[in-house]
Formats: sequence, C-alpha cells, structure tokens
Amino acid sequence: MIQLSTILRFLRFRRRRKQGGGTKASANERKTGDVVSVGDGERSMRAEVKKLVATAADPGSRKAFEKEMKSFLSMYDRYLDEQSRHGQLDWSQIDTPSKEHVIPYDNLPQIHDPKILNKLAILKVNGGLGTSMGMSGAKSALEVKDGQTFLDLTIHQVSHLNATHCTDVPLLLMTSFNTHSDTLRIIKRHTSSRVRIVTFNQSRYPRVLSDTGLLLPQHADDEDRAKWYPPGHGDVYCALAQSGVLDQLVKEGREYLFVSNSDNLGAVADLSILQHMVDTQTEFIMEVTNKTKADMTGGTLIEYDNSLRLLEIVQVPPEYVEDFKSVSTFQIFNTNNLWINLKALKRIMDKGGMDLDIIVDPKVTDDGQSVIQLETAAGAAIKHFDHTLAIKVPRTRFLPVKNCSDLLLIMSDLYSLQNGQLVRNKARMFETMPVITLGDRFKKIQDFQKRFKKIPNILELDHLSVAGDVYFGRNVTLKGTVIVVANDGQRIDIPDGCTLENRLISGNFTMVDL
Repeated sequence: MIQLSTILRFLRFRRRRKQGGGTKASANERKTGDVVSVGDGERSMRAEVKKLVATAADPGSRKAFEKEMKSFLSMYDRYLDEQSRHGQLDWSQIDTPSKEHVIPYDNLPQIHDPKILNKLAILKVNGGLGTSMGMSGAKSALEVKDGQTFLDLTIHQVSHLNATHCTDVPLLLMTSFNTHSDTLRIIKRHTSSRVRIVTFNQSRYPRVLSDTGLLLPQHADDEDRAKWYPPGHGDVYCALAQSGVLDQLVKEGREYLFVSNSDNLGAVADLSILQHMVDTQTEFIMEVTNKTKADMTGGTLIEYDNSLRLLEIVQVPPEYVEDFKSVSTFQIFNTNNLWINLKALKRIMDKGGMDLDIIVDPKVTDDGQSVIQLETAAGAAIKHFDHTLAIKVPRTRFLPVKNCSDLLLIMSDLYSLQNGQLVRNKARMFETMPVITLGDRFKKIQDFQKRFKKIPNILELDHLSVAGDVYFGRNVTLKGTVIVVANDGQRIDIPDGCTLENRLISGNFTMVDL
C-alpha cells in the first residue's frame, strides 16, 4: 500500500517544479518508491474500497453500499487531483458582492400570498453530534428551552405554520448514522402534530488514516461509529436525489426548499424571503448577516469569476487569513439558511450533480490515530445555479448553539418561546446580546448543568467571563460586566439570590469595583 503521506510529498514536489522551485528532490523525496503519481493513489484507494465493498454480506445492502463508496471515491479522486494542482483562488480576483447581489431584508415585499406555502418544503440538516459539548448523541436531541429539544421546537414551528395558514408544509430531516435513532425517538412524541415528517439518511464515508492512506473500517458492517463520518451538510443534494425524496417533492408540486441547521433556532420559514424568491424567479438564495467577533472564521460570500461563491477559511491562502477575518473587508458571513428552487436542483442533479469545494477536516480518534475527513458545505452550491442572490438578514435569524456559552444565552430570560419560536425579551434595553465566555470547566453539557442550579437572570448583562471552579446558585442576577475567576485549587460559589453588577470576583473571594 502506498502511503498517503508519500503521495502528498510527491504532489508537493511536482508543484514546486511547476512553480520554478527547482527540479532536484530532497533526500527524502528521492527515496525508492517515493515518486508516485496521482493515478497510483487513486488505484490504491480503489483497491481498498473494493475490499471493503466485498465484505458486505447481504446482496441488497451491498448494492447501496457500493453506490455510496462510489461517491466517496469520486470525492477522494478530486481531493488528490486538487492536491496535485494546488488549485488556490487568485486572491486578486476576489471581490465583495455588489449591492445588486446582496438585498437588505427590509427591502423585501411586505405583502405575501400564503398560498405559496403549498409549494414549500422545509429541511433541517440533522446529522451532527454534540461532541464539542460532550454529547454522544444527536445534538438536536439536547434540551435547550423549557425542557424541549431543538427537534421539538422545530416541529412546533412547522406545525404552527401549517395551522395558521391552512397548509401542509412537510418537514424533512436529513439524519446521519449517528443521529437517526435519536431523531426517530423524538418524532414519536409528535404523532398528533400538524406536520408531515420525512426522514432520510445522508452518506456514511470511511475515515482515512493520514499516514498510510488505509481505510479505518475493514468491514462494511463495522458498527464502530468512530471509523465512519457523515461528509458535511453539502451532502444534502446527493442524499435528496439518491433517497428519492427530491423526485417525490417535485412530483407533489413542491418548488421551493428552505434548508437550515437543526441547531439554529432563528431559522424559521419566512414569507417575505419566499415571496421575493417567487417574484424574482431566483434559483438559490443564501441568507447572510453581519459578522461579529464571534464569526471571524465563518464562511463568507464573494464574487469570483463573475459569480457568487462561498469562501471558507480553509480555502484561504495562509498569507490572507487575517484579511479574511477582517470585519472591514468581509462584513457578512453565511448563516447556512438556504432557499433552493427544486426544479433547478433536479435539473442540476439529473445532469450529473455538482462538484462542491472539498473541505479537508483532520481529526484524531480517541485511540490517538490521525485521520482525514473530506467534507463539503451546502452553501458552496451557490455557484452551480443560474440566478442567485444573498439576503442580508437580521441577527435574529441566526441563533446557533455551538457551545455552552451559546446555550446559556438561549436558556436565559433574554428569550421566551412562542409556538416553538424564540422571542426576544422586549425588556432588554440594548439590541446587542451579551458576550459570554465560559471556561473549560463549563465546556461539557454535564458540567454546565451541574454548575448552574438555575440559569441566571441576564437581562441587563453586557459581558460575562467565568474561569476555574465556579458554581452558580438559584435566582442569581448578573448585570453590566461580571468576571469570576477561581484560581487553581480554589472554588467559588455564587450564593442563591445574589446580584452581581460590574463586579470582579477573584479566587480569594474579594470583590473589586470595576
């Protein structure tokens, strides 16, 4: 087996030759067997995949698995080819989108025809685990407000939409092998809801060992989840087509699809955006919003080669990373709230689909093995559609929960629930939300829940920073800027009923006016 690291060394050597960096290889690159071609890498991986497919015992499941592995091979071949060409964007050709391509939300039509909802379907990308928050199951199964999970709230939203407008908007849930069982368990609680729920699985790809290029799973039926991965939300287009859901939606007369992440509680169906899509016959709309310090690494929208494109930080040459993070240069970022014309999508998929930009995601398994995952982003599809736009939406449409600091905001008195939708507390005097930074001891959901007897009242909070071994009692109120730091070996307990306003509490329990 030719090592993946060997292949990549050769590709780097070949690139240097093309760029005029000399024709002599280093001592390591001149070793016997190190000069290989991209074709060698492709053939080696094909042999690996062929062995893996052969282990599928059931003929019916083998056919489906073989089709899935063909898609994986196609992405892997593109990955090797891109590594050999080192195809980077020409930074000098990148432009921020023109005003014609980014429409302010306030400019959208205020008069809507509710009948257009009969042509809409809603899809939630629901394949992610909450591993960054210490969860082992589906992130969408996390209770986030009033004992309800992300999925519960989404189902309430769509059910209310249907009841209000006497329509039948279906809810599609793209699950992964990691989240499917949790999803079905929650759906069972809503059998009487006024919403038709359709689930379908995205692909399951094998992880690749970084040093050898070998596949981590050795058997098609290997149930060790750590050996497989779902290849990002960009897989939604293939999964829709291959599952037959896309054809079924078109057959039903559905023409528009609203896609968003399951952990974004601000992503609700919006009639103004839908009406604008219908009126302008736009094929693809990406919702963008103003970038803040919390969004420096988020994907942004650019104009390149006379079309709109999604630019992710992993695609940016190292020397331009700081430019990419600059709020003055790139003021907006992708919320991953996407509106798609289903007829246009079917046209593209029937012609062979679309090669989305590959995102290389290196990981380390629990047993210390370095692996790579090849993923794609759903927003990258924007360059494959004919008539595309971005709509600059208010921040209220982007309320993701990526960590426990985000969760604290959502669970607090800053928001209440109305028909499954988060509603901001009008009593808060400021439009901006508090900046919350919780230390490592609050990183896992179990620790977070243990350290807060009850979520504090933060209606008048501007900034909260917590580090060290800290516990909060019941009915705590935080105002202004509050910093709590427990030094090593010390513990701080914020007592029940305590009010902290513009305070610094250090490890020796001394309060200092700020």
